[in-house]
Amino acid sequence: MVSAIFIKRPIMSTVLSIIVVIGGLVSMNGLPINQYPAITPVQVTVSASYPGADAETVANTVAAPIETKVNGVDNMLYMQSTSSATGELSLTVYFDIDTDPDTAEVQVNNRVSLAMPELPDTVSKTGVKVEKRSASILMLIGIYSPDGRYDEKYIGNYANLYVLDALKRVPGANQAQIMGLPDLAMRMWLQPDRMATLGLTPTDIQRSVSEQNQQFGAGRLGQSPTTEPVDMTFPVVTEGRFTEASEFEEIILRADPEGTAIVRFKDIGRAEEGQKSYMLRSTLNGSPSTFVAVYQQPGSNAIEVAENVQKMMEELKQSFPEGIEYKVSFDTTKVIQASIDEVIETLIIAIILVVLVTYLFLQKVNTTLIPTIAIFVSVIGTFSGMAALGFSINLLTLFGLVLAIGIVCDDAIVVVENVERNIEEFGLSPREATFRAMQEVTGPVIATTLVLIAVFVPVAFLEGTTGVLYKQFAITIAISVAISSFAALTLTPALSAILIKPAKGEPGGVFKWFNNWMESTTKLYAVGVSMMMKHVVLAMIVLGAMLFGVVMLFKIIPGSFVPAEDQGYLFAAVVLPDGASMDRTEDLTQRVAEIFAEHPAVEDYSALAGYSLLDSQFKTNNGTVFISLKDFGERTDPEMSIKALFNYVTPKLNALTEGVAFPINPPSIPGLGTQGGFEFWLQNRGQGGATRLAEVTKEVIVKANERPEVTRLNTTINAASRQLKATVDRAKAETLGVSVPDVYAALQTLFGSLYVSQYNKYGRVWQVILQAEPEFREKPEDIQNIFVRQREGEMVPLSSVVNSHYVTGPDLLPRFNGFMAAKITGDADSGFSSGQTISTMEEVSAEILPDGFTYAWSGQSFEEKKSSGSSAIVFVFALIMVFLILSAQYEQWSLPVAVITAVPFGIFGALVAVWLRGMENDVYFQIGLVTLIGLSAKNAILIVEFAELKYNEGLSAFDAALEAARLRLRPILMTSLSFILGSMPLVLASGAGAAARHSIGTGIIGGMIGATSLALFFVPLFYYLIISMKEKVSGGRPEPKPEQEMGKVKA
Repeated sequence: MVSAIFIKRPIMSTVLSIIVVIGGLVSMNGLPINQYPAITPVQVTVSASYPGADAETVANTVAAPIETKVNGVDNMLYMQSTSSATGELSLTVYFDIDTDPDTAEVQVNNRVSLAMPELPDTVSKTGVKVEKRSASILMLIGIYSPDGRYDEKYIGNYANLYVLDALKRVPGANQAQIMGLPDLAMRMWLQPDRMATLGLTPTDIQRSVSEQNQQFGAGRLGQSPTTEPVDMTFPVVTEGRFTEASEFEEIILRADPEGTAIVRFKDIGRAEEGQKSYMLRSTLNGSPSTFVAVYQQPGSNAIEVAENVQKMMEELKQSFPEGIEYKVSFDTTKVIQASIDEVIETLIIAIILVVLVTYLFLQKVNTTLIPTIAIFVSVIGTFSGMAALGFSINLLTLFGLVLAIGIVCDDAIVVVENVERNIEEFGLSPREATFRAMQEVTGPVIATTLVLIAVFVPVAFLEGTTGVLYKQFAITIAISVAISSFAALTLTPALSAILIKPAKGEPGGVFKWFNNWMESTTKLYAVGVSMMMKHVVLAMIVLGAMLFGVVMLFKIIPGSFVPAEDQGYLFAAVVLPDGASMDRTEDLTQRVAEIFAEHPAVEDYSALAGYSLLDSQFKTNNGTVFISLKDFGERTDPEMSIKALFNYVTPKLNALTEGVAFPINPPSIPGLGTQGGFEFWLQNRGQGGATRLAEVTKEVIVKANERPEVTRLNTTINAASRQLKATVDRAKAETLGVSVPDVYAALQTLFGSLYVSQYNKYGRVWQVILQAEPEFREKPEDIQNIFVRQREGEMVPLSSVVNSHYVTGPDLLPRFNGFMAAKITGDADSGFSSGQTISTMEEVSAEILPDGFTYAWSGQSFEEKKSSGSSAIVFVFALIMVFLILSAQYEQWSLPVAVITAVPFGIFGALVAVWLRGMENDVYFQIGLVTLIGLSAKNAILIVEFAELKYNEGLSAFDAALEAARLRLRPILMTSLSFILGSMPLVLASGAGAAARHSIGTGIIGGMIGATSLALFFVPLFYYLIISMKEKVSGGRPEPKPEQEMGKVKA
């Protein structure tokens, strides 16, 4: 007996446990802290720019070639892109969560390189950027000027030069970036009328700027080899690139041979240092601001990263110019910290409740101390296992620890109670009683530990997001149980031999009342079990009704992925009519932000005009507002909840006439999509283009809106955006001797923009961009002011070879997995689940979609579809593992069935509890069901093992089952009540992450009530039936095999 060594050497057993605790404490300090483990798909983004191109041109000439090459890259899940009317392409490739981000980035970059020869020259010259990115923003830092002393250009440039680089050096924040494109650029503004007068074309200017603004390496004077020895050698330095606007204005565009007629750039335009792009206007609480988005590097500690970023900003603030300030306007680590704090509080309450329950049953302080020590050793030691497996401290692992508290004390309670029974029954000394007790319970302790671990181990082989959720939770419990078993065989017997003393007299007060109640309850329970075994038919009818109830409840209870949570922040999307100017968008976005600011729950608001959250793209008629709420401690009043905020702002937003604005809840798991609810993609794989796609999308939304399950349906596809189409009359152009490429080059340069050169400043390289002055590109008639040169050298107005007319077309063209697509976003209406909305959209699509159209899912909906069936697989494997372990323990195939029969009662209890609370069958609930398999089986083992022992001692099957049920009720109630009360704080939780705790806690407690009440009547019955059937089959009572050592009972 292994425990004998530790009973004899208590100091050694104590030292081993101290080592376990020290290892856990050291590991705990080094573990990263996150809200969730790494469960979001790895993302790699591809960005390209085609200045002046419309959305369809970008999609056909840039997106299509790149996507064709990237498609099928290793471990890819799906990809989506958006091509905008501003000439921007944004492609995001999603990979399996087990993919190494660096490898994914390299592979995508290699594929993009293969597509480069197929891209337009302008795109290739501008460059295609490939970078891995974190799934969601960790923090949003606003740099602003409170007194309005500095304009947006200065603030943006300062943040780009001095703040961004410093933040990228913070460990874990190296993916920080500025919202928008704040890069400086030398903007060379052209005046087409002056160019026409002087006979210059955009191509002439492009050539002159490129030729005269260059960097040359002239070499060294006196550099070897030389014809004869030289005294000195030194470099020859040239002027290099221009750095000031005045130098660019002096560029010579044309000169006669005598040098008397020199045309400089300042004669046809002006140069100024401006911004590379003017696509975004942002404010923080109403003040112009530049936002730095901090993305968390995978594997880093979110809270630590946020703290280090704050420290860095405080250091940088010391050198800020007077009139520049910063504010963290959006911090997702608040909800992480609040959620972790809430669960830790739950953990502490659970420990206190478990200790109190244990004390109530054991009724001695010194005896209660032993399981309490076992709890701390097991829980703290678990952190060592978490560190070894690369886990983090997150909601899932902490949930596992909360539930483990009620489990890990069981083994210690079993040992302690058995020691006390041996002292009372046989009059042994504590040391002798401990030896005898450990001989009886060592086998069962190991067996039940193996059963619990066998339940949780299969989940380690699940893949994907659901697999990680299961894994971190289940393996954490398995580690705790393993350490608990180790403590029960080493530390607990050593402490029992020292601390447990013989009882002196009968307990009084509350304990006496409790013991009397327990005695009467045990008698009633024995009567109930006896009646159950005598009325088998009635019992089977009850069982059949219960199983029918399980089936019906699974059908009635709606399914979902994860419950919606109050994350402490939300978004608002602002959409104006097509063609709306940035000025109009900025005005409406600011008004929407101010509507949110009126509510007392709002802390800060960040308004970004020109950015579409739904498309992750820059659009002049879209805006986004990031709303940060006050801390959870300040929002305990229901009127300060996020639901109350939605109810307050929705009518006000609906009253806006200039455009549409609506609030958006973030996804429950950050990184799984851009918003809560679903992301549904309609793909056009046939003919008809964007127009047909928009028509079908509208039909789907209209039809889906008739269903009660869905709400807030939106789409960004719009094929009827107003556009001015310029068509070159090629025949006329050839007749006039005008080059068609020159015509398009002139249009692109003047109406779009053209990157022609570079310049150096502040230690960096910036772009030189040509574009017409704003007043020359405001009306369609401005085309007639553009001139091109014919072959004979004469200037010809563009209007003579270009016809223009208004057409409709897409302002944004999304693609999904290589096909033109439209994204429909929406949410489940009140009383319905995400699983029901997914089914609804699929049913509507099956009814409406014509040939050539199909659908797909992304974000959280993709993971929910992917995870369907995973729980059933885990459940089946867990049952099989329990059956096999028990078969090996009992050395027979039939008896484990009696143990397995307890599982349906646990499931029934869990389903009833969730149904009564109006909750959903989500991942957390399903994780709880897997846990219930082990817990239900553990209770049943206590009865079956003792019944088998009594049966082998000579009792009949009926009497053995009845005696086992009677004697095992107290320890079963003790361990079950400890677990139930230990889990109760999850059910009663409030604040950050409460919905997840409600889901897992409600199912677990309901299941344990079912397994502790209903199952305790049926497990003896099934044992009796199985043994009776074996006796009938074998023709009598089988003789026990001498070599077969039956498992000993836990006292």
